[in-house]
Amino acid sequence: MTLTRIVLREIRHRRTGFLVGVVSVAAAAACSIAAMTVLRRHDLETTRLVAAKEAETQAKMEAYEDDVRKLTVAMGFNVLILPKDQDLADLYADDYATRFMPEAYATRLAESRVATINHVLPSLQQKIKWPERQRTVILMGVRGEVYLHSAKQKPILDAVTPGTVVVGHELHSGLGLKAGDPLQILGRTFTVARLNPERGTKDDITLWIDLGEAQAMLDKPGLINAILALDCTCAADRLSLIRAEILKILPDTQVIEFASQAIARAEARRRAAEEAAAAIAAEKAQRDRLRNARETMAAILVPAVAAVCAVWIGLLALANVRERRAEIGIYRAVGLSTRQILLVFLGRAAAVGFAGAALGIAAALAFAAASGGATGSGVRTGIDGRWLAWAVAAAPLLSVFASWLPALAAAQQDPADILRES
Repeated sequence: MTLTRIVLREIRHRRTGFLVGVVSVAAAAACSIAAMTVLRRHDLETTRLVAAKEAETQAKMEAYEDDVRKLTVAMGFNVLILPKDQDLADLYADDYATRFMPEAYATRLAESRVATINHVLPSLQQKIKWPERQRTVILMGVRGEVYLHSAKQKPILDAVTPGTVVVGHELHSGLGLKAGDPLQILGRTFTVARLNPERGTKDDITLWIDLGEAQAMLDKPGLINAILALDCTCAADRLSLIRAEILKILPDTQVIEFASQAIARAEARRRAAEEAAAAIAAEKAQRDRLRNARETMAAILVPAVAAVCAVWIGLLALANVRERRAEIGIYRAVGLSTRQILLVFLGRAAAVGFAGAALGIAAALAFAAASGGATGSGVRTGIDGRWLAWAVAAAPLLSVFASWLPALAAAQQDPADILRES
């Protein structure tokens, strides 16, 4: 009789002990695979969630940054281009530039399409005595923006239709003006087109008219004294780049940046970017904390289950050896060597391990399918094929290791003593 037939007969005659051993190994294998499956699925889900969160956050931040851009554009122009010989002390004292440059400069700047700026607005501005109303006001001639970075952009300051005037808050409230009223300015009659709200700046005492009409009234044909522009990127070190680009196109000008608007824009956009990064980082941190907790649980649970399983299989093997003392004596009496007896018990243990591994893998696949995975796809279930191979190899080894000492004790027993006792 071969050793294989002896092992198979032993399994058939002692089914209960064999099945208990198989279930023990299956529990250990299923527990280990399930724990690894949970961690792998967590990683897959984390990758998916973080990618979705990044896409969602990116979309929200793009919308938010677009809102910030629109709000900060409403703050007005933040770059002022003046004639090179304009004294800044005079500018601040008089509230307008007293030197002039050709209106064509604005067209030249616009046609160059400077990458660092958009919203280019030429203007002619001068403080005048308004004889018809006995007031000192600022007359601003504008022609509308000659350059927008995109056709979708709305101008910051709309053009004023010839023959009309836009009136600052202090002027129209003090004079009781309404839209559509006629208004005399330096001997010319204009129609009030719009009444501006209060801004708390010199705009409240400003009259806006068409640039050509302003040039004629102030005797400055073809001239302007300022070009307003908007730098919409607002990085901290942009001014030097803006100056370099503008001065390359308009060498006899000077560039001034309104720092408060630029800083506010930069701060708003910086915060938008930081919020996007913080939202994604928080999601990753939360997922990492959850994974660490599950890793800790697996690190405790899997070895504990394996240890309990090994002890239980060892006890079952020891009980089996004691029940089979008479058979062991007979086997030895008919010529089976110590090595062969050892192989019989270890072969039974290996069979317990393989059967337990198969049952444990089936249970793990059922768990993966029941908890949302799709059976038959390692990626979709979260089960790595390497873990299945590990279970098939480790389960028999665990069973053989746990049965080693009882099997060795059985193989070393003296057959004469066994048969005498029996």
